[in-house]
Amino acid sequence: VFSKIFSHEALESYLPKIQLVIKDTLRAWSSNPESINVYHEAQKLTFRMAIRVLLGFRIPDEELGRLFEVYQQFVENVFSLPVDLPFSGYRRGIRARETLQKGLEKAIQEKLQNTQGKDYADALDILIESGKEHGKELTMQELKDGTLELIFAAYATTASASTSLIMQLLKHPRVLEKLREELRSKGILHNGCICEGSLRLDNINGLQYLDCVIKEVLRLFTPISGGYRTVLQTFELDGFQIPKGWSVMYSIRDTHDTAPVFKDVDVFDPDRFGQGRSEDKDGRFHYLPFGGGVRTCLGKHLAKLFLKALAIELASTSRFELATRTFPKITLVPVVHPVDGLKVKFFGLDSNQNEILTGTDAMLGATV
Repeated sequence: VFSKIFSHEALESYLPKIQLVIKDTLRAWSSNPESINVYHEAQKLTFRMAIRVLLGFRIPDEELGRLFEVYQQFVENVFSLPVDLPFSGYRRGIRARETLQKGLEKAIQEKLQNTQGKDYADALDILIESGKEHGKELTMQELKDGTLELIFAAYATTASASTSLIMQLLKHPRVLEKLREELRSKGILHNGCICEGSLRLDNINGLQYLDCVIKEVLRLFTPISGGYRTVLQTFELDGFQIPKGWSVMYSIRDTHDTAPVFKDVDVFDPDRFGQGRSEDKDGRFHYLPFGGGVRTCLGKHLAKLFLKALAIELASTSRFELATRTFPKITLVPVVHPVDGLKVKFFGLDSNQNEILTGTDAMLGATV
């Protein structure tokens, strides 16, 4: 099922919807006269993307905002100690999950009843059809569980990587300009705006420097520190025998930090993945932001596509600057993110790369 959900054809159909969600979000960020908390807003963005694009729910913005707050409560308490006492994190998590399940059930029922106006098959459609193909009508509980799993997969890690992407573009303006140059040379960016019809999946996948930028963000700021596996066959590692049946943890972050193929590991350098160097091509498991082996992340192509679409919009339609004197420190728990969320002021740009005045600024200008 998941291979269909994240297939090339499915990604092609999601892409225009992803672009719309990102465009609307950046427009809102740019119209805000204050700086925004990028990490918090990126969480809203990835949640909205999951709800609107992956699941195809037509939830009004106000209701979507409430559902997001409930989802955050659920995520914040999902790893709480299982102590079922009043006011405990565990109890708050259970209550949030129940509220969330009710909201999702309502959205699923409305979706099943209203099939008009659909121009693509979203992930939930594919899930439902797959069940029918195998002669098994999915129950409402199975649909709710599948829906929650899809949201969870698309949410925290993508929000983390989106925030890291914005921070690195702020820190490295030359990278941002080189990105713009590639977009211009490929006929995607012209006179400060994205050429209509130019952002197809194959076109985006052909942007080599953009691919290098996303790879380097994920190398240096891998959202998840590692993963767990069960040993299927006894093996030896550095003189130590690891028995069959043991649970082991591998560290993505330590692998990236110590892999001999990467030069100057602490430096943000997208060109390390360029054709001249190709530092990720030596060895199978030196670069593994999405894990490795048969259990590699199924949604990795969707995550990379989302990050690329975001980078293109940032390079094409926005000017943004750090709203604090210095860049914040990074914390690794529960996923990589800046301790203050990263405060950034966004300015919209028109087709001539001039700043677009917000409504408040325009009114102030008119009264002078």
